[in-house]
Amino acid sequence: MPHRMSRRTALRLAGLAGLLAGCSSRPQGVATWSMWSSSPAEAEVWAAFSDHVEQRMGVESIPNLTSSSGYPTKLDLQLVSGTASIVTAINGQLLPTYAARGALRPLDDLIAADPDFDVDDFYPTIRAISSFAGRPYMIGFDVAPNVLYVNKTLLAERGVDPPSTTEPMTWAQFRELAIELSAPPDRFGFTCAPAIDDLVSWIYCAGGNVMNADATASALAAPEAMEALDFVIGLFVRDEVTPPIANLVTENALSNFLEGNVAFMQNGPWQVVNARKAKFEWDVVPFPAGPAGSTPRVSGSGFAIPAAVEGAELELAWNLVKTLTGTDALNIYAKAGRNNPARYSAGSAFRPPPANVGIVQRILAGEIAGGHPFDVTTNWNQVKQMLNQDLPRSFLGQITPAEAVAGLTPRLDVLMTQHQDNVRLAAQRRG
Repeated sequence: MPHRMSRRTALRLAGLAGLLAGCSSRPQGVATWSMWSSSPAEAEVWAAFSDHVEQRMGVESIPNLTSSSGYPTKLDLQLVSGTASIVTAINGQLLPTYAARGALRPLDDLIAADPDFDVDDFYPTIRAISSFAGRPYMIGFDVAPNVLYVNKTLLAERGVDPPSTTEPMTWAQFRELAIELSAPPDRFGFTCAPAIDDLVSWIYCAGGNVMNADATASALAAPEAMEALDFVIGLFVRDEVTPPIANLVTENALSNFLEGNVAFMQNGPWQVVNARKAKFEWDVVPFPAGPAGSTPRVSGSGFAIPAAVEGAELELAWNLVKTLTGTDALNIYAKAGRNNPARYSAGSAFRPPPANVGIVQRILAGEIAGGHPFDVTTNWNQVKQMLNQDLPRSFLGQITPAEAVAGLTPRLDVLMTQHQDNVRLAAQRRG
């Protein structure tokens, strides 16, 4: 039964975010928490969370919601000004950035002192994503690998059996099928975002990475990474199995897939709730296996405590983190189809459709295929911005992948040096 937002909660969501941002201090004894939210459906989920917090903790809950695009900037300002909520949601891509600055509190002492907190109930990948310099800085909320969405209706119309639900296709098999199912401009075999967030899954599956093992230099020119870039960009440029890119900025794989004339889409389970709008039958299968296997990007997010939170507020904040990431709370999230929960114990809550959504938990548990935690740096926003300026041009055929990488490598090396400086400063700050 859908959760109905109470008038009190609706008023909070509408007005208290701005109130908190303008205050010089947090309301005392109140469970304040920040999260991104960009749709009415998401707001309904967080309203259910807020009610759950109040029922479980017996204190007032004030969610501070901000659009996904504006969340990092607002959080930066709040952390600097001391107006952040006592618990803040953190995208795993940005955890090293905040942890290196000293903006977040390490949680290892709180975990060690809490016998009721079962850290082993969290998937290993989210535990890796939640850590910086060997210490946990957030507790996982959601975690998921990239998977391949399949338009089963389109395949059936072409007399093609859908791929195995457990055994990943090889790259060669996937490419052959994508070509077979393409008939531009009416039908296409594949869609993904022409950006590093999607490209990196192919790089991992080839055994490569954006940077070398100790993150001191670029690794994009390595044979493994180049093989991956050539393969996936070739799907766009040589094989022409993807919808034409009208605008690199606004290109949207989900929109392409929902048109109904695309056979496969690369994406994560976080799009299940939106894919359910499709007017055709679809499902998910493991990501295609490259030379290193099926090891696509695994991303996750969690809840952290700002470094300025201490004393009685710290106890409240830790209890709030545990409540927001508890099995019961994650079941609320999963049943809404938002994403895959970070806990083993909440895994069964993510129910069909699609019929094969259970592979997400099996991948994370290491039962089928695999995944690779998203390797990022303390300056990942800068790295990502730079990569997304030049690499997408190769999707248009304006430059080759080799030319793009040659131009990017010196600048990426500079950013890796900057990252190492950040790591050293963080170590000095810790003493």
